[in-house]
Amino acid sequence: QVQLVESGGGLVQPGGSLRLSCAASGSILSFNAMGWYRQAPGKQREFVAIITSGGSTNYVASVKGRFAISRDNAKNTVDLQMNSLKPEDTAVYYCNAVPPIGKTYWGQGTQVTVSS
Repeated sequence: QVQLVESGGGLVQPGGSLRLSCAASGSILSFNAMGWYRQAPGKQREFVAIITSGGSTNYVASVKGRFAISRDNAKNTVDLQMNSLKPEDTAVYYCNAVPPIGKTYWGQGTQVTVSS
């Protein structure tokens, strides 16, 4: 059973930056991909960013050019650098890990609030 723990959320002013980190309890090399999703109040959870085991990345259009996902295989972490934050980025951010077979793993989430 893999556990994912997110950290780095908080309150930031519009235009500010935050770096989220997702720590896995085991090797992330075993996953096909790892990603970040977010869920704002009253809305469905939505895809934000993904990074494959080969290092390929993809982003939702609304964060392209502002967010960057990266992975550290030695530390078993996946980070999400968020710059130029906007109030509409406010949400609970979740990390996930996609194995070759079986269920996708999810973390518990970390709150990001963008407000002046």
